[in-house]
Amino acid sequence: MISLNPRWLLLTLILMFACGSTVVKAEEAAKLSEEPITAADREHWSFQPIKRPALPVVNNKKWSRTPIDHFILSELEKKSLQPAPEASRTTLIRRLYFDVIGLPPQPEDVDAFLADDSADAYEQLVDRLLASPHYGERWAQHWLDLARFAETDGFEHDKIRPDAWKYRDWVIKALNADMPYDQFVRWQLAGDVIAPENPEAKIATAFCLSGPDMPDINSQEERRHTLLNEMTSTVGSAFMALQMGCAQCHDHKYDPISTVDFYRMRAFFEPAVKPVKNRSVTMLASLGKPVAPSRVMLRGDWRQPGPRVQPAFLRVANLQEQAVDADDSRQQRREFAHWLTQKEHPLTSRVIVNRIWQHHFGRGLSATPSDFGVMGDLPTHPELMDWLAAELMSSGWKMKSLHRLVLTSNVYRQTSQFNAKQQAESAWQRSLKEDPDASLLSRFPRQRLDAEVIRDAMLAVSGKLSDKTGGRGVMPPLPRELRSTLLKDQWKTSPNVEDHYRRSIYVFARRNLRYPLFDVFDRPDANTSCSRRGNSTTAPQSLLMLNSESSLKCAQELAGLIWDRAGKTEEQQVTLLFRRALGRTPTEAELLELTRFLKTQQQMLAREKRSTEQLLLPLSQSPVKDVCAGAALTDLCLAILNTSEFLYVD
Repeated sequence: MISLNPRWLLLTLILMFACGSTVVKAEEAAKLSEEPITAADREHWSFQPIKRPALPVVNNKKWSRTPIDHFILSELEKKSLQPAPEASRTTLIRRLYFDVIGLPPQPEDVDAFLADDSADAYEQLVDRLLASPHYGERWAQHWLDLARFAETDGFEHDKIRPDAWKYRDWVIKALNADMPYDQFVRWQLAGDVIAPENPEAKIATAFCLSGPDMPDINSQEERRHTLLNEMTSTVGSAFMALQMGCAQCHDHKYDPISTVDFYRMRAFFEPAVKPVKNRSVTMLASLGKPVAPSRVMLRGDWRQPGPRVQPAFLRVANLQEQAVDADDSRQQRREFAHWLTQKEHPLTSRVIVNRIWQHHFGRGLSATPSDFGVMGDLPTHPELMDWLAAELMSSGWKMKSLHRLVLTSNVYRQTSQFNAKQQAESAWQRSLKEDPDASLLSRFPRQRLDAEVIRDAMLAVSGKLSDKTGGRGVMPPLPRELRSTLLKDQWKTSPNVEDHYRRSIYVFARRNLRYPLFDVFDRPDANTSCSRRGNSTTAPQSLLMLNSESSLKCAQELAGLIWDRAGKTEEQQVTLLFRRALGRTPTEAELLELTRFLKTQQQMLAREKRSTEQLLLPLSQSPVKDVCAGAALTDLCLAILNTSEFLYVD
């Protein structure tokens, strides 16, 4: 029997594996030939050139206020559906406030709007809200979801990125200034070379590297590979709504995107990604020594570099067959940014108008806002999407103009609920049957507030919301139970109490720990680009809204404010509570029921002799009767903050 030396056996196996890997690598490289892009590939709707269609002919010509209405009404008439009547003014102002600035209207705002009998009162309100600095704070969060923005690296150590907040502030400022969308895109991809004298342009490139990172990994080459692939995938999905990441290991199974396509696009960014061990990298580097030639990574493995590639525009979207002219790597990235935002590009304008539409109506014209490929959903109104895309470009890529067009349409002004005085029940029932998810917009789709807006609304109605803007992320207090699970210094409560009441967009965005209310109400974790948030309904949401310390504190503050402004009359208290929290006055039945509740609750609390420490703090020095009244009002405030009407917009 022959005995083998274990060392020789191990060496033999290593040599066999190495030789086998070399053969596989050679075979993989040989298979990298690409199929040409054919006319059939470009027959897909999203790769067709954008042409402004004519407005469709409709029967009910009086209904349309804007061109948008023609397209929506045309499809409704094909289904023999009627649009819903216009919503009440109290509904419209609340809808507009939350949609445009993410805050509830104050009672005086509602009064002024209801009293304004001018023909363009609604349009004036739209213009005021779009001009508000709060507009940028609201709409920046939508973009930050796409940008997978956070102020930490993620992974095990989740280290803080000290300057990450500057990108968040840049997005807010850019939106408030109505920066044209083509410039908005170009600066985030190549601002450092487009406007090198402008420090804001450099900050904008943080979009590319806002995703998770592992600075302390042993192999910095592996880290760089991971960053580049993640960034290329995000650029593809955020700006072109194509799932480029599927092609980093193999040709895309459904869309005409090859592995070589992926690495050609990645090559635009490779010279600008230069990680340093143990240091977060948040912006593109426009200067420095040349890097190694760009290569295809076989099977997406950073250890298997394949054939060299040169930067090139994505073939299927390159309708003009343009080539990259510049030799300088920095200028090549600039060329890519300009190619992506030229009017001939079939995707860029379609993608952003679909995203804007989604955030106004809860669903995009295409329900897959980051996948316009073969497996994505077809648009419900393709001609409307193209009309809006052409309109955006002809208006100088101004997003506020597009917002105004949507917000002033009759489609947007529709009611979301049946009203027997305005509409026949048969028409409403047909709408529910033929358009169950309101995708045809036969009525306005009811929507739940985002997590950040829920918190901001609670602070706003209680009179505690701070108007301080910008700067480093702040850390409001966390529940004791959660703090006990954290590592040291993971969450340092901000010492300035005012910071605890700042808008949610300024709350510190830690990748591995979401603020509890944000977590239960479906805020994304920022590990990947999020184009559409979940909309779950879970028990923890009710438990947190009813029992958390922050909810109780908001209810206490709201009760104190109402007590000071409305006095001790229960009817006045209930009326002011409804006006602040729900934007309307209570019905007679609601007023009767809730005043009865307050009186009954006061009597019960007096019998229980609840201690003043458990009651409303501003009333703790009042006579016992007032303390019990304050505690009852607190209970009612907490109940109203937990109603569907507070959490949803009609």
